[in-house]
Amino acid sequence: MSSSSSAPLVWDSVDSNALLNRAMETHYADITSAVRRRGHPSSTARDVVHDLYVKLAAKPDVLQNKRSIKAFLCRAAINLGIDRQRRETKEARIFSGSEREALSVASSGHAPDHLLEIEARLATLREAIAELPERRRVVFILHRLYHLTPDQISAKLNISRNMVDRHLRRAFAHCLDRIL
Repeated sequence: MSSSSSAPLVWDSVDSNALLNRAMETHYADITSAVRRRGHPSSTARDVVHDLYVKLAAKPDVLQNKRSIKAFLCRAAINLGIDRQRRETKEARIFSGSEREALSVASSGHAPDHLLEIEARLATLREAIAELPERRRVVFILHRLYHLTPDQISAKLNISRNMVDRHLRRAFAHCLDRIL
């Protein structure tokens, strides 16, 4: 598979996939050598060339009208090799710690059962609100959900401000008793 044994590849009357296949076969040794010269071991260089082939097979028309297909393939493989090296370096940095170090990092999230606990408390609160006498429930909902002031509730329901305060105190006490 040396590049000196065959004639230069030309676009004329060759379909895109055939051109890609011929180019990779013809220049395989040169492409892998170019990647190896950038510090990659032979096995990695072969993987990089394989990755390049897979990438180009998805869009083989990219080879059309290239002045030097060999130079293009070598540069593309070198770039893929650089990308691979950067990714491996980043992954090594990310996963460099020991398991002990990883376990010592505090979790920023909640325990898995935290959401279930919240849902259970909300269900209990809904039940507690439903148990309130109707007038007390209306006062509580107007205050907590609609953010009306006691004076606004008093005017809306045509009851005294003291009665609104009493309803709110008793509703809060009932809900707290049920939740705790």
